[in-house]
Amino acid sequence: MTKTFSFHRSDFPSDFLWGTATSSYQIEGHKFGGAGRTIWDDFAETPGNVVRNEHGQTACDHYHRWPEDLDLVADGGFDTYRFSTSWARVMPEGRGTPNAEGLDYYDRLVDGLLERGLKPAATLYHWEMPSALNDLGGWRNRDVAKWFGDFTHTIMSRIGDRVWSAAPINEPWCVGWLSHFEGAHAPGLRDIRATARAMHHVLLAHGSALDAMRSLGMSNLGAVCNFEYANPADPSEQTAQATHTYDAIYNRFFLEGLIKGTYPDAVLEGLGPHMPKDWQADMAAISAPLDWIGINYYTRKNIAFAPGGWPNSTAVEGPLDKTVMGWEIYPDGLGHFLQRVHDTAPDLPIYITENGMAGADVLQDGHCVDSARIAYLEAHIAQVRAAIAKGVPVKGYFVWSLLDNYEWAEGYKDRFGLVHVDFESLTRTPKASWHAFRTALAKD
Repeated sequence: MTKTFSFHRSDFPSDFLWGTATSSYQIEGHKFGGAGRTIWDDFAETPGNVVRNEHGQTACDHYHRWPEDLDLVADGGFDTYRFSTSWARVMPEGRGTPNAEGLDYYDRLVDGLLERGLKPAATLYHWEMPSALNDLGGWRNRDVAKWFGDFTHTIMSRIGDRVWSAAPINEPWCVGWLSHFEGAHAPGLRDIRATARAMHHVLLAHGSALDAMRSLGMSNLGAVCNFEYANPADPSEQTAQATHTYDAIYNRFFLEGLIKGTYPDAVLEGLGPHMPKDWQADMAAISAPLDWIGINYYTRKNIAFAPGGWPNSTAVEGPLDKTVMGWEIYPDGLGHFLQRVHDTAPDLPIYITENGMAGADVLQDGHCVDSARIAYLEAHIAQVRAAIAKGVPVKGYFVWSLLDNYEWAEGYKDRFGLVHVDFESLTRTPKASWHAFRTALAKD
């Protein structure tokens, strides 16, 4: 497989932006700088939740090493960097007096990006709710919308004048469904009533944050949803219905709530009896105008009918090549969602806010040749080019991730980075994929 990309920056529109992405808990080192306890600290300390019981207390120590890491973004030829803020770093109890060290840290980070000519793309929340708020019900509690709006106002009062873009919540499906119905992420619940409330309240909190940022005069505000192609595993009618429901939960609920102010009937069939009282009255706030929409895309799932209760679906192994996490590699799915999102929100610019793969990446003689990652990225970027050629307004592409990092329930086992991190010494080593981007993105 090739060790370089076949495309060049000049193959894309002149205003197309190239970026890479990270998230706070996965790289910063949560024990530093006065940050408060989070649901991921709680989840990681519970045996059986995370590979090898690993946690994010040190992670990549980006809290101290951010200048080196931002140099890697700039030296790789990227235009923009997508980072997230930690609610518990800024407000250790989730409410009340802010942590000056946390505010100062994000101040330095944004200034560091600007000094390097990089556009700061901020995400307010990437999954680590303060434990003190989870004690009060977390995403199940309607008050979370106000708490999140207050946090948004606090952090963006400090950095909002200098960020290029902002989005409230990364991947609401993971915040709502994966964490409250499947129990695979913090807070690790398996409760349909909690799920219905969390899925609605995460969107209400999005609206609250959007309102807070607009009140500060901010612009270029968007929403970031994750999408996963739902493929029927067999031709039966039951499987077709199960796939339809899976697609509605994963790919339609949040997008249509944000854009249309409605939820799919296929989801309300199961969640409807458990939704918060008078939830319909919140839809105007949830569907407040956006300036752009972000797509996170990695894989497809093969769905089969499962007997028992709603949603009557289960994922089964498919025939395609897979990453080390067992995720099927299906670039056509990205093209599918670029068109679907454009059809749903025809007036909005689209950014690929995450795309990447976990690989079995090892250093040999000081080098990491991640040819499989280069091939994966090449195939997905080809889908972006094809969508642009069809008139889909794709304005940028962010690779996940800049660094090998704490991959949530997978701990430090699976590596997504363009840059290899030795989690003992914390030494950074750019992989072949980083060098491939550096070549492809070189300006003429």
